[in-house]
Amino acid sequence: FYNIKIEISMHKILSFYEFNTFDFLDVKENQKILTVNCKELGIKGTIILSEEGINGTVSGNEQSIDKLSLLLSSLGYKANIKISFSESDAFKRLKVKIQSEIVTFDGLGKFASNTGDFIDPKDWDNFINNDDVQLVDVRNFYETVIGKFPNSIDPKTETFTDFKEFIDSELGNLKDKKIAMYCTGGIRCEKASSYMKDIGFKEVFQLRGGIINYLNSLDKKNGSWEGECFVFDERVSLDYGSEEGTFDLCHGCRNPIDDDDKKSIYYEEGVSCPNCINIRSDEQNEKSRQRQAQIVFANKRKNL
Repeated sequence: FYNIKIEISMHKILSFYEFNTFDFLDVKENQKILTVNCKELGIKGTIILSEEGINGTVSGNEQSIDKLSLLLSSLGYKANIKISFSESDAFKRLKVKIQSEIVTFDGLGKFASNTGDFIDPKDWDNFINNDDVQLVDVRNFYETVIGKFPNSIDPKTETFTDFKEFIDSELGNLKDKKIAMYCTGGIRCEKASSYMKDIGFKEVFQLRGGIINYLNSLDKKNGSWEGECFVFDERVSLDYGSEEGTFDLCHGCRNPIDDDDKKSIYYEEGVSCPNCINIRSDEQNEKSRQRQAQIVFANKRKNL
C-alpha cells in the first residue's frame, strides 16, 4: 500500500474592527472598493462600514485574505485583526454594508473614544482573580450558555442594545469598583466601556482582543475559560486554539444546540429545537420545513 497524504485546503478567517472617524463620502467609496475586490478574490463574510469605523469577519484562501489585509491598510484602516482557520467555509455569501454604527449600541453612532484599559490575555486570569474586580460578560444569553469565564455577571441580554439598559439599571452601584469586561472579539467592550466611562465609571478594563484572542494565546490546561465560544458564522463555536467546537445552530431560532438538544423530541433539523419549540408559530415552522427541503434537494443534486 502506498502512503498517500491528503492535503485539506484551509479557509483563512479574518476578524477585524477599528473605531475611528471617517468622512461619509470616503465610507461610500470604500464600500464600492471592498465589494469589488472581495468578489474578485472569492471572499465571503460581512463587512460593516460607518463614519465611526469598520467591523468585519470574512473568509477565503490564504492569499486572498492576505491581499484584503493589505487593501484595508491602503484604505486607511488600522484594524484590530485576529486570524483563525477552518476546514469548511465559515460564510455562505458576501455582504459589505453601511450602517450608523459598526456594532449597534445606542443608535447614535457615537465614536467610542474613551474606552477602558486593555488587559492582555497572559495577565487576564491574575487580574480578574483580585477581590476588588467585578467581572462582567458583555455578550448575549445564547452566547453565555455555552461558555464563559467563572464568576462573571451574566446580563442575560437578547441583543447588545439591551446591554446599555443593563448598565443603567444594574451596574450603577458599581461605579467606584474595578470592572473587567469581555466579549467575543473586543468590539462590544470598547463601545460599552466608552459609554460607562462617559457616565462616571472610574475604573473599567477589558480583555484585549476578546475571548478569541485569549483562546489563541493560552492552552486549555493553563486557561480559566470554561466551555466554548459562540461565533457568528458557520463554525458556531470555537475552543482553545480556535479549534472548531461541538455545537451546531438551530436554523429556527439561531441558538447553539448540542447533541442532547438533537436527541430531544422537539428537535427537527432546520426547523426547531427545545429552545424555540414553544416560541415559533406553525406558519414559521412550515416555512422552515420548506426551506430545509430545498436545502436537502440542492445537496442531493450537487452529489449526483
